[in-house]
Amino acid sequence: MIRNPAFFLPVLAILAALGLSALYVVDERENALVLQFGQVKSVRTEPGLNVKIPLIQEVVRYDIRIQGILTQPLEVTPLDDRRLVVDAFARWRITEPQRFREAVGMGGLPAAQARLERIINAAIREVLGSVPSGAVLSEERTSLMNRIRDQARREAAALGVEVIDVRLTRTDLPEQNLAATFARMRAEREREAADEIARGNEAAQRVRAQADRTVVELVSAANRESEIIRGEADARRNAIYAAAFGRDPEFFSFTRSLTAYERALRRENTSIVLSPDSMFFDYLRSDTGNSSRPSGVLQAERR
Repeated sequence: MIRNPAFFLPVLAILAALGLSALYVVDERENALVLQFGQVKSVRTEPGLNVKIPLIQEVVRYDIRIQGILTQPLEVTPLDDRRLVVDAFARWRITEPQRFREAVGMGGLPAAQARLERIINAAIREVLGSVPSGAVLSEERTSLMNRIRDQARREAAALGVEVIDVRLTRTDLPEQNLAATFARMRAEREREAADEIARGNEAAQRVRAQADRTVVELVSAANRESEIIRGEADARRNAIYAAAFGRDPEFFSFTRSLTAYERALRRENTSIVLSPDSMFFDYLRSDTGNSSRPSGVLQAERR
């Protein structure tokens, strides 16, 4: 019988190593597959401590948290033949680890992302190719992204993954089409601006014509009213003159003669030639004037 304890130490170490290698822990953020010679023997989806056969079985873990993938720019042709360059951002996660393993093999997440990108690009081409380019840039964009998500989700189910969401991050025109598109947009805006200017000029002309008509009507009404007021004032003035003449003809003739002298003998007036015995000078030759000829003074004043 072997009684040396040193003989058992390597054996115990080997047994301890085998025992430790038989244990594995599944984290709550992952699922685990137990493989035996490359074949799936069991799937562990619950977190905790588990056991496998050492040296024969191996454990492959897959992260079940939501993953993100950004597709490369893709050129698509909508119904109106206006090419667009689009790219998308998708969120996905592993839902069936065994099917995922069977679909991607040892490629893991990189292989899954490559296949997902092809699936999403195909869905983008099919959905955007069935609508005009204006729909991609309008409020219909959200419904189009939902259609892309649903189609990609159906195709990705064979990989054991779920496509949660797909969003178009960029929708641009190809570089070679930008200049022509900008020129067409500029021409449309210039045509719209010319139409607006023409409508503005037409409206301004109508306003200007209405204003001119209003001015003419106001001026005509003002002239008519002023003529009426002037005629009434002249009639009142003549009535006052007539009343004054009727009350004292001599004094009226005297005051009217003085007014005539004042207007006729101003320095800036033109020289006049009259005979000395003219009736115009009646009140200059006497203190009382010739009361028998008042009309002569008035006649000279009119001259």
